[in-house]
Amino acid sequence: MRTAAKFEKVSFETFSTNGTRETYESIKLPRRATAKSAGYDFFAPTALTFQPNETVTVATGVRALMPDNWCLMIFPRSGLGFKYKLRLNNTVGIIDADYAESDNEGHIFIRMTNESDKLLEIAQGSAFAQGIFVQYMLTEDDNVTTKRNGGLGSTTKKGSSAV
Repeated sequence: MRTAAKFEKVSFETFSTNGTRETYESIKLPRRATAKSAGYDFFAPTALTFQPNETVTVATGVRALMPDNWCLMIFPRSGLGFKYKLRLNNTVGIIDADYAESDNEGHIFIRMTNESDKLLEIAQGSAFAQGIFVQYMLTEDDNVTTKRNGGLGSTTKKGSSAV
């Protein structure tokens, strides 16, 4: 069991369906901007352009490894939300600890919509989202043994493999 969280790139083979070798090599792992920052900034792997009311899905090339009783919560950078009404389509992204064990290596995708009437351009390598690790509790009668194999919404799909 892990005792601390860690970011890694997914393999090029996993990322290559969403980007080139050059893009893959330029991926920056998330990091905090200051010693007291709660969030780890996610950086745009390519230049991103959001037309007004446009939705863009970003293949980050990043996965998160963390202890079993942790999750990673994803949010837009607060300045982009304030200035451009940039919103995550699922309001808050929740990355579960077992997502890294999925067939897609836990590749984190971030889908966002520019709800403003202004064009938003984010340069390659610029921070556009942030992730905050959170430890959570279980109820005393929790006895789930199901294992994940899949991405978005996979924990509620039929056919999840039980152990």
